[in-house]
Amino acid sequence: MLKAKYRESFDFAHIRIGMFFSKFGLTPNGWTILSLLPAFIGLVFLYKQMLLWGLVFFVASAFIDIVDGNVARVTKSVSNLGAFIDGVIDRYVEFALYIGLWFYLRNGPEVILPVGFWMIFLIFGSLMPSFITAYADHRKVISDEEKLRNIGGFVERFERLALLYIGMFLGIYSVIYLVYAVILVGLLSNLTALHRIFEVVRNS
Repeated sequence: MLKAKYRESFDFAHIRIGMFFSKFGLTPNGWTILSLLPAFIGLVFLYKQMLLWGLVFFVASAFIDIVDGNVARVTKSVSNLGAFIDGVIDRYVEFALYIGLWFYLRNGPEVILPVGFWMIFLIFGSLMPSFITAYADHRKVISDEEKLRNIGGFVERFERLALLYIGMFLGIYSVIYLVYAVILVGLLSNLTALHRIFEVVRNS
């Protein structure tokens, strides 16, 4: 939501990033696949209870995810296949983060309910918004691309990850902040799913 709203404000920076990294000769799809490497290294660090290094590598993965799209725009190689690969790899990166957080928080403090419950709540909420949009399109309930693109909600992938990374940073000082971030993102993600269901029904 925020990413789409302020996209034009960052266009200049995106172009500069795309121009710089296009000089390395790696294709946009190559950059996309490369983002998996730091994500899985970050997962290993989280498994080993090294939160700071886990955060560093997941942020590096997020930056590479920015690079691939900007390289595609600058080199005029934007394609539907590239968007598909990007979306699939994004899911793998996101799940690597959730699995890593689950390992890191397996002995974390209980907030009303065990941490395991909140992780399941987060994962389910993160899955549903994109599924609802894709399924509405698949079933031709909403076929208008503009409506699908602007179906909205409280958080999308960009906001989810940003909030979790902030929670990880604060979690270096006290793990309870990371648990709060997991709960917050889980709540917002599930509210986003409910909002999209409402919008699909309203626009059908």
